[in-house]
Amino acid sequence: MVVVGVAAALLLRSLPLLSTFSLFELWGGQVWQPMRGLFGYAPFVAGSLWVTAVAMAVAVVPAVFSGIYLAEYVSERGRGLLKPLLDLLVGIPSVVYGLWGILFVVPLVRDWIGPWAEQTVGDGLPFWGRTSPSGYGLLSAGLVLGIMVFPLIVAVTEEVMRSVPREMREALLSLGATRWETTKCSVRCVGLPGILAAVVLGFSRAFGETLAVMMTVGNVAQFPSTIFDPVYPLPALIANNYGEMMSVPLYEAALMHAALLLLGVVVVFNVGARLVIERLVRRIR
Repeated sequence: MVVVGVAAALLLRSLPLLSTFSLFELWGGQVWQPMRGLFGYAPFVAGSLWVTAVAMAVAVVPAVFSGIYLAEYVSERGRGLLKPLLDLLVGIPSVVYGLWGILFVVPLVRDWIGPWAEQTVGDGLPFWGRTSPSGYGLLSAGLVLGIMVFPLIVAVTEEVMRSVPREMREALLSLGATRWETTKCSVRCVGLPGILAAVVLGFSRAFGETLAVMMTVGNVAQFPSTIFDPVYPLPALIANNYGEMMSVPLYEAALMHAALLLLGVVVVFNVGARLVIERLVRRIR
């Protein structure tokens, strides 16, 4: 009911915009100039998707393997030391991650990763070319966001792997399977749906993150041509502009529609992922 109530409230506040423009004009428009009555959401949606994709590319594989390692190979004493650190990383406020990104990640991309990419790789790889002189951009925000979602995916993966029945591991070991073969079978036969759920949870957190991304992404409404270009995600659009220029007609409705679009993307992705997970569970059974 809370989800329905939030969606209904955003939809009601978006109706003035929806009664003026079609969804094709809004979602396909590439120009955002509220003073001229132009509300194109395409660059913001693309910015959110690209930042989230970079973050998940950075975080998912290391996080899943870290969670498996924590559940299957670390001793009880080691797990007792690492688990509180994971919980601490999950609980750090996003503004702290954003400040850390400004102080460390942005200079790293500007002074080291960018020059290295131009000298050694250049335009040899798709989406990998000229760099941003400021360091603020898609790669910086993706790295910060990937580090933010990393402990969340690790924690959920570790809990999923530890929920695999002990009898299953003992049966596989008694048949001569190695420890790694037992782990692979546990992941493939029992833990895969839960691990996918952890990835979905990380995607939802990454797609809706505001402060840390807003502080490092550059906030330029454009389609990125390289991984170093600044972009402008939907959460940053809402956070930067809500409360300002509300005298402009339809401006508040446009920001409410941006929030509704953000909610809709997360809901659609979660529903689709849930259907995939249920199909995997049926196939495993």
